[in-house]
Amino acid sequence: MWKRSRLDPFVTALEARFGVDNGVEVELRQRGRERAPSDPVARREFARRADATAAQVLGVAAPEVAFEEHRVPVPRYPDARVKVFWPTSEGRAAVPPGGLPILVYFFGGSFTLGGLDWVGLDAMYRERAAEAGVIVVAGEYSLAPEVQYPAQPEQCWSMFEWAVAHAAEFGGDAARIAIGGASAGGNLAAVTALMNRDRNQHPVRLQLLEVPVVDLRGKYLDPRAISRVLPAAVLRHLSKPIVRDYLGTHRTAEVARQPYASPLVARDHSGLPPALIITAEIDPLRRDGAAYARALAASGVPATCVRYLGQSHQSGGYRSLNPAADHLHRQVISTLRTLHDPEVVYPAPATGRQP
Repeated sequence: MWKRSRLDPFVTALEARFGVDNGVEVELRQRGRERAPSDPVARREFARRADATAAQVLGVAAPEVAFEEHRVPVPRYPDARVKVFWPTSEGRAAVPPGGLPILVYFFGGSFTLGGLDWVGLDAMYRERAAEAGVIVVAGEYSLAPEVQYPAQPEQCWSMFEWAVAHAAEFGGDAARIAIGGASAGGNLAAVTALMNRDRNQHPVRLQLLEVPVVDLRGKYLDPRAISRVLPAAVLRHLSKPIVRDYLGTHRTAEVARQPYASPLVARDHSGLPPALIITAEIDPLRRDGAAYARALAASGVPATCVRYLGQSHQSGGYRSLNPAADHLHRQVISTLRTLHDPEVVYPAPATGRQP
């Protein structure tokens, strides 16, 4: 049960509105006559409709910006799809000399949901490109359980590599690049940053991790975010089907201990890009983000973790009717705008053992 007294009143009012709109059932909290299917494949269409209807309720109006699609080959795994969004409708024709900063971004959805063409996600890519003045390279990885780990990290790595290699062609500046993602996409963004450090070490200015899950062992799941009486073991048990869908049923616990599955368990986080990590108070994943910020900081990586009080895992997307979500959006935009500025070099910190 949600801690209703701590949930932001604006979020409470919005979730009540998401019950029925224009005859379409929207079960963002799985409340009402129609419940989301438990099967992840069947749940996709349900979630896609919920996304479209939520965008209608929120009055989402995406800016008109130029975009184009590409297929990215991935060795040994299915090809990946990317969309490149420019800040204006003129596209690359309006790019200034030297190019624009780039945000490579991966959507969330428990590794089983989401897509580049979902209404809310498409609007977010367009808004961030237009308002921050950056080129957004939005990546679409294969969904579980049909395709499982390690395909998704390798796909995201290949999409990042593609963005770096082709930056000049689409008007981007590969020296001013950020990697971002939300929830499961935050996991994949953090993993991509790890892969980049371990493999080609392209310069990356920023990790933008929004309500990320970074430990698939479930060690940092926080039941007190939603209930004072829910045991941690029960919450971990409830999360196991999602983890199995993504990692597979064979040696799931062992695979979850791999750094490219759970970036928090990496032995060393040094050499990673600076990070802005956003968490929500009413979210069992809130300790994941906080623990990752501490791990980065302990390794000498500049890391800022912000917890939005009264917000749930998904309420950061309730823009225009939720003041905290509007502020979150402005924080993200202002952070992305720093990619236009000279890079800040901080003095070496005094590092200690990871807590």
